[in-house]
Amino acid sequence: MPSPHAEVDAFLSETTHPLVANVQHLRVVILASDPRITERITWNAPSFGLGNSDPVTMNLRSGDAVMLMFHRGVKPKPFADFAFDDPSRLLKWAAPDCATATFRSLDAFESNALDLRSLVVRWITATTWAGFPRFKRPYVFQPPHSAANSNVELDYE
Repeated sequence: MPSPHAEVDAFLSETTHPLVANVQHLRVVILASDPRITERITWNAPSFGLGNSDPVTMNLRSGDAVMLMFHRGVKPKPFADFAFDDPSRLLKWAAPDCATATFRSLDAFESNALDLRSLVVRWITATTWAGFPRFKRPYVFQPPHSAANSNVELDYE
């Protein structure tokens, strides 16, 4: 049985992005944030979400950074009732319901890894919750007890 990550593994094995190691590290941390998070390739980059919803997408167009796009999908949605709090201040807002987080180095990413894990889970929950009524309540992010636990490795097999 192929790995559920085979499509993204294949894509990244063929990419010429100079920060592919950072992309791989970021990917592992995002997937370790919540076991329900899935990944696939959309917009020519890895995207993360629940089911068929991918509200967190990497942007690999810049060769000197890895950017994460936090969005609510391709089609515009009303945002009058949408609010999202970012106490970490990692997000730069392009619109009330679309933001980015940019990492130019592995050190910059690692120093913010716990905040990023929380942001990813909270964003995915906030933007896809209505589509997953089988879950009784939103996932509450529980950070590891120590910084040593933040370097989680996934076993894809």
